[in-house]
Amino acid sequence: MIKILWICCVLFAPGFRVFLGQVSAKMHAIEADRCKQSEVLCAQQENQHSSPVAEKSSAADKSETNVPPGYSTERTGTMHDFDYFVGGWTTQQRRLKARAVGSNDWEEFSGNLCMSEYLGGMVTVDELYLPARGTAGLTIRTFDTEKRQWAIYWVSSSTGKLDPVPTVGGFEGDRGEFYAEDEDEGRPIKVRYLWKKIDHDHARWEQAFSYDNHTWETNWTADFTRADSTIVCEGGRPKR
Repeated sequence: MIKILWICCVLFAPGFRVFLGQVSAKMHAIEADRCKQSEVLCAQQENQHSSPVAEKSSAADKSETNVPPGYSTERTGTMHDFDYFVGGWTTQQRRLKARAVGSNDWEEFSGNLCMSEYLGGMVTVDELYLPARGTAGLTIRTFDTEKRQWAIYWVSSSTGKLDPVPTVGGFEGDRGEFYAEDEDEGRPIKVRYLWKKIDHDHARWEQAFSYDNHTWETNWTADFTRADSTIVCEGGRPKR
């Protein structure tokens, strides 16, 4: 009997049907609100999980750009970049007496240099002799034909050791740039060599270090003037 009465109310009482419609609409609204809250919660959880990754990526990007002006180990050149330097040269050198202290106190000395090519220009070797200092140095350059890039190594007569970290790069026109990461008395540094072909008989080289990854300090320069190889060289080496 009760069931029959309830069915009659549903079928024949308009007010009750309206009431049920309102309840149903309210239930749908509550469910929709729950879905929205769930979506927001999921999005927050995803952000919480992805934040460390994003921060790590941001830190990596910042680290990659944290280098001094111009620094790149991707510069390339040609196998004939140093053909220009074959033969004998006289040189005037200036070296900073103290590095990384803001000094402007330089020492100056002169010397002779003789360079030869090997393997069709793929390797060059030059010896620098500084009579006033009683020292000499050897520069060995090798050209990687795959990377089309020069690697420059230095050997000092005071140690006899080949510098294990070469500067790498090449020339673009009359300007050559070569870079490396190294250490200076235990401090990490970036290294830059600049070569400038001024004219047929003159060239300039500069060495600079960066200790802060923002600025360069030039600490050694060399000005070269082409010389008669028969006078300054003997057997491809500077005369003593």
